[in-house]
Parts: sequence; C-alpha cells; structure tokens
Amino acid sequence: MTPINRVRIATRRSALALWQAECVAAALARAHPGLDIELVPLSTRGDEILDRSLASIGGKGLFLKELEVAIGEHRADLAVHSMKDVPATLDARFALTSVLERADVADAFVSKVAAHPTDLPPGATVATSSLRRQIQLKALCPELICVDVRGNVNTRLAKLDRGEFDAMILACAGLDRLGLSARIRARLLPPAWLPAVAQGALAVEYREDDHRVRDLLAPLVDPDTAIRCAAERAMNAVLEGSCDVPIAAHARRDGDRIALHGAVGDPTSGEIVRAFDVGAADRPEELGRRVARTLLDAGAARVLANRPAH
Repeated sequence: MTPINRVRIATRRSALALWQAECVAAALARAHPGLDIELVPLSTRGDEILDRSLASIGGKGLFLKELEVAIGEHRADLAVHSMKDVPATLDARFALTSVLERADVADAFVSKVAAHPTDLPPGATVATSSLRRQIQLKALCPELICVDVRGNVNTRLAKLDRGEFDAMILACAGLDRLGLSARIRARLLPPAWLPAVAQGALAVEYREDDHRVRDLLAPLVDPDTAIRCAAERAMNAVLEGSCDVPIAAHARRDGDRIALHGAVGDPTSGEIVRAFDVGAADRPEELGRRVARTLLDAGAARVLANRPAH
C-alpha cells in the first residue's frame, strides 16, 4: 500500500508528457506541502508503433493502456494525460478528473514557407495524422495534400525542418508548453476551425475507489475547465467518439451559460456536419448530449454507421 504522504504519477516518456506530469506534480506539491511525489515514466504502444496511423492500430486509447495497467496493479496511484487522448468511455475501475486551467484550445499551423494554410500553393503537403485536422484542412483548402506523421512533437518538427513536407498542424497547447510558441505561424481558432474534444486540458486518471487521491486532486480542479470538458466529452460519449471518425468540439462558458459547437466529419465524402447550442453551465452534460443528438439528426448517424470495423 502507498504511504499516506506519497503519490506515484505514471506518465509517458515524451518531453510533453513529462512536462504535463511535472506540472501536475508541482501543483500537488503546492497544495499539499510535504507530499512525497514520484514520477513513474512508462512506454505505451501508441508511442512505440510509429509506422501506422492511430486509427489503424486502435486509436488514442493506446496512449493510456500501460498507464492504466500500472495504476490497476498499484505500481502507480494516478496518471496524467492530455484530456483529448482519453477515450469517450473510461474503464469502470478508473475515475477521471480535469485539473488546472485549460490551455489554448486552438490548432497550430507550422511552416517555413507560408503564414497560413491558405497561403500554400496547390499540391503542397501538410503533415497531420489526425482525421479531424485533415478533413477541416480539405474543407478550407481542397488543393492541399495531407500526409500522415507520427512521433513526438520534436520528432515531427525535425521532419518538417528537413523538408519532408511543406507544413504541419499540431496543438498550440503542446507547442506552448514546450516553449516552442515561436514555431506557430497561425492559430486556427474556433468556431471556424474546431479542436479535438477537450483539447488543451490536462486529465488525471486514478482508481475509482481511491478516495485519498481524489481528495488530493480536489484543490487542482479548475471549475471552468471542468464544465467545458464535461460538455464536450458528453457529446463525444453519445457519438461513441474514436479515431475512426473526425469529431470536434468547443465549449465556451459565459457566466451561468455555456455554448457548445460540435462537428462530425465524413472521411469518405469530406462532408462536415455541424451543430451549435447553448445551455446552463451547471448542466454541461445535458448540453453535450443535446448537441450530439442534433448532429445525429443532421447526418452524423449515417457517417458513424459507416465507420470502419476493426
């Protein structure tokens, strides 16, 4: 059993994952002086298999599995994730909470030859392994060519610098957190360009019955971030979101109200189904489910029914 004053944090080994884990560790240390905090770096299948797209090897959940095993086997007490990488439905043995203030939700356009996707010449190549980003890019600039790219942020940027493609789309939050904001040529902003569900937010996963860890995390919860992510993830849960179909969302809170944009893309036709609604900030899940139903009625049901089988 873990000593009462000790917490072990499971994390992936990439620079960004370690930054996120250290950020949460620092926040825990501030909230609980004297707490003994240990990082437990692990490698995941999502990090190891880099020659195929995430959708073809099982989706973003591959970034979580080994960390969940470590928590379940009591080799770690919690794990830090990018909330956007956490599947819509969580294993019942675990609980999830968002922590700290949400970072920039926007996607970043990175290039040495253009300041914006619309400035690229026809036939230029843009690297991203995200179907959500690919379909929005095709809608904005149909003449551009999307190419898959895997690896951590620095590996991807090195490929861009070697001239393997003309531009790349990454998350602004990751670049900002790694001190690489200067690489961003344009921030692709909602609602015109929608981010991944809960993009920019940090999540902590722990054993559902571990009330000690739950109580330690309580001071780290940012109410605004929690409400916005709850709306987006509720929408995603109804849609049974995965890497197979591009799903995007962005919630914005204004006092006691919350507005939610949602979208589902068809990888085959390039069609993007969109929905928007406003609801009470104290009932974010209700709003998320309502936007999901609107998307389904508007054509998303057909798209989701045709998703590839694994």
